[in-house]
Amino acid sequence: MPPLPTLFISHGGPNIVISDLEARGFLEHLSEMLPKPKAIVLVSAHFETDGVVVVTDPKPEMIYDFRGFEPELYKMVYPAPGDPALAAHVVDLLERAGLKPCTIGKRGFDHGAWTPMLLAFPAADIPIVQVSIDPTRDAAWHFALGQALAPLRDEGVLLIGSGHITHNLRAFFSAMREDKAVDPDLVAKVDAFTGWFAERLAEGDRAALLDWKQQAPFPTENHPTDEHLMPIFFAYGAAGEGATGERVHDSKALGFFAYDSYLFH
Repeated sequence: MPPLPTLFISHGGPNIVISDLEARGFLEHLSEMLPKPKAIVLVSAHFETDGVVVVTDPKPEMIYDFRGFEPELYKMVYPAPGDPALAAHVVDLLERAGLKPCTIGKRGFDHGAWTPMLLAFPAADIPIVQVSIDPTRDAAWHFALGQALAPLRDEGVLLIGSGHITHNLRAFFSAMREDKAVDPDLVAKVDAFTGWFAERLAEGDRAALLDWKQQAPFPTENHPTDEHLMPIFFAYGAAGEGATGERVHDSKALGFFAYDSYLFH
């Protein structure tokens, strides 16, 4: 089997699993794009730590890390197993790269993990090991995190970064509350930002991408904080030297909240 590609997913809110969104349909058919992996290592924007932490939990439970959503979401269970042996292998690779990982023995799946995996792999029969981001670290650090785990692709392990290509929640909730037309200026800023990423990733322009805060248009308007973009750099780094990113999905909610997802080869 050739090395698996890597993946970046814009995971949406927890209610993506019950909402009528194009992004939900994409995730429901995601598994058709890939060979079935032996296991998954997933970096979620909702697992924030100081440095990098690897979950060794053999039976992760659920984390309902959200408030005010539909009651049925708090009853959903995604019973995929963990994989302590794979977690130990991840730790070893990170140590070899000098990234000084820590472990946590008991941690469930946050919604950056369980909601997209519930849609993409509903049988819950693929072991999942979660790895954290560090919101105080930059794109280059998360790219190096991916590079360290790239050898897992040769072992049938799917490496996934789960975040969001844009994540201006203040604008999102304001648009929901006020039920008004989206500001066309904001739409233009989102399109400029996502278009820049699509072009740079297609070219494999690592230098520009790792300098996104200076080179991408309207970075603050699309990411008031950085954590939801960091998983894309993990997936990019994990794809290996010379990798490029193929935008395999692009849709929006409320006309501006982008759900772009990428496959890296």
